[in-house]
Amino acid sequence: MQAPVAERSVVERPANLLGVMYEIRDDLRRRERLPPGEMSFSPRRTHRFQRDTLRMLLSYYERFGPIFTFRSLHRPIVAMIGPEANHFVTVSGAENFSWRLGMFGEQLTPLIGAGLITTDWEYHDRARRIMMPAFHRRRLEAAVEVMVDEADRALSGWRAGQTVDFYEWVRDVTMNIAMRALVGLDPRADGIGHQAAEVFERALAYYDTESVLTLLRGPGTPWARMQTNRRKLDAIIYEQIALRRRDDIEREDILSMLLESTDEDGGEFTDEEVRDQLMHLLFGGHDTTSSTLSFLIYELSRHPDMLERVAQEREQVLGDAPPTTEQLIDELPYLSMVIDETLRLYPPVWFGPRMSVLPFTFAGHRVPAGVHVIHSSWVSHRLPEVFPNPEAFIPERFAPEARRELPSGAYIPFGGGQRICIGKRFGQLVVKAVACTVLRRFGWELSPGYELRIGKLPTLSPEDGMPIRVTSGA
Repeated sequence: MQAPVAERSVVERPANLLGVMYEIRDDLRRRERLPPGEMSFSPRRTHRFQRDTLRMLLSYYERFGPIFTFRSLHRPIVAMIGPEANHFVTVSGAENFSWRLGMFGEQLTPLIGAGLITTDWEYHDRARRIMMPAFHRRRLEAAVEVMVDEADRALSGWRAGQTVDFYEWVRDVTMNIAMRALVGLDPRADGIGHQAAEVFERALAYYDTESVLTLLRGPGTPWARMQTNRRKLDAIIYEQIALRRRDDIEREDILSMLLESTDEDGGEFTDEEVRDQLMHLLFGGHDTTSSTLSFLIYELSRHPDMLERVAQEREQVLGDAPPTTEQLIDELPYLSMVIDETLRLYPPVWFGPRMSVLPFTFAGHRVPAGVHVIHSSWVSHRLPEVFPNPEAFIPERFAPEARRELPSGAYIPFGGGQRICIGKRFGQLVVKAVACTVLRRFGWELSPGYELRIGKLPTLSPEDGMPIRVTSGA
């Protein structure tokens, strides 16, 4: 993986206690001042960053402006907030930053490897070019059939009056969709597909672990359990890769397309590269879509007038027929606006961590190389000067004429620039297909007394599930 010469002076640190010691040493040796903020060692601030992130970062933005520094445990972090900051990090100043060396790289690479999320520069751009054909519109038609089929199957157990944990239910649905559409495996059969789905879920449990515990190594640790599950999942994926390379059967899943795709020079992915890219797609296609669907159902439950309008639009466009790819993309404008507003309030990947690899200046403040930097869609989407009445759920913010008025970098639920999510279209189709299928068959309401609490790792999600009561349907 080739990187600019300047990047090589910023050393990758292990994500364990030894890495912490190196970071403390580097911090003590740093001579340049960081942007203003709160730099003292504070367990209370560290806890607040983990549990009350949004309000903490919004309060710092109000005090210090669009760039500031705070210390979380041992680590100084420079935060850049707002449209101009987002545009700088993702587009105009992107060459100053590495994703792989940032906090997401150190957290995600041990499980999902060197895919689009955790790589940089030439390697990232080459991989993106190879993968693009797999997500052309015509390639997604078979995937939409899988999405609708899996949602219909999962709804067969719903009955009026029943209470369902929607978040748990939709995680199963999106995992089944990901396994079938991405890997080409049936997760319901008592075979390899079911095993792969279970192992992947167990591996993801590592990211629900307290941050201090993730630094531990050795038998019995969360790290050891995650590595065990990674090896099991790798064995399944590499077996499927070998099978696809041997046979001549034409398949429609994304794994087969990754194996067939090449860049403009005829270069293709190695087995290891296919494995890593597939893992990234599984992560994004499962975690982010299940979170977005849960928050969508939550907001529609709280706004019955919007729920009725979405249901009427679905009925007018689709009737009792399953949706086509074209209908999901082009013919449900109000549902699209509701989803966009859901993603404004609850962007699944709520922050973009980087490591500065070159010194840069932003808003009058200089930041040296070798510093952890974050920008946050979650925080930027709540700025009242950009989105008036930011806590209110107002889909009309994303009507075409209103959307055109937003400044560059204001709305970035999928990142920006060359790092905008390549699976964005796939994820949007999952959300729309599942939502339309639920709307066609059932009504629902939030369980009495339910209060939303948000978890943040690895993505924004309902921390305690999301119980709903099925009110109608068969």
